[in-house]
Amino acid sequence: MTADESAPPLDPAELGAYFALIEVSSLLRHTVEQQLRDAGDLSYVQFQLLATLGDAADGSRRMTDLADGVVYSRSGLTYQVGLLEQAGLVARSQSADDERGVTVTITDAGRDVLARVFPGHVDVLRKLFLEPLSHDDVQGLATVLTRVRDHMRTIPPRSARPRRKQA
Repeated sequence: MTADESAPPLDPAELGAYFALIEVSSLLRHTVEQQLRDAGDLSYVQFQLLATLGDAADGSRRMTDLADGVVYSRSGLTYQVGLLEQAGLVARSQSADDERGVTVTITDAGRDVLARVFPGHVDVLRKLFLEPLSHDDVQGLATVLTRVRDHMRTIPPRSARPRRKQA
């Protein structure tokens, strides 16, 4: 689209869906972040990282895969992983597949923190997000959001795009 062209306006339903999504996301994230801080002294991103590692079969992921998965800048991810490492919740090591790569592994202490925050996290999700929805609503919402997410993943934000190889 050129500067001379203008995008057609959103219709009321499109605009309403967008604003509802933004508001729901903001309200949910605020409450989730507070619960994570209170229960485990974790930021939202730190929780995402620990949960991602905790779900991995061997508890490990490459840093680049983590950055792409949580859609976070590589430098920001390095900082957050450093904080988790200082707290003893993760360990970093050289990747077995690539000598330039770094692998992050959740520690037993990291698993303990996840076990401590998960019950409250699930409680917040149920009360704030899932309670007003029927099972069919949840399934429909999951279908729609998965389709949107998959579309958005085909056009990743700058921070999540693969790095260009230097010549």
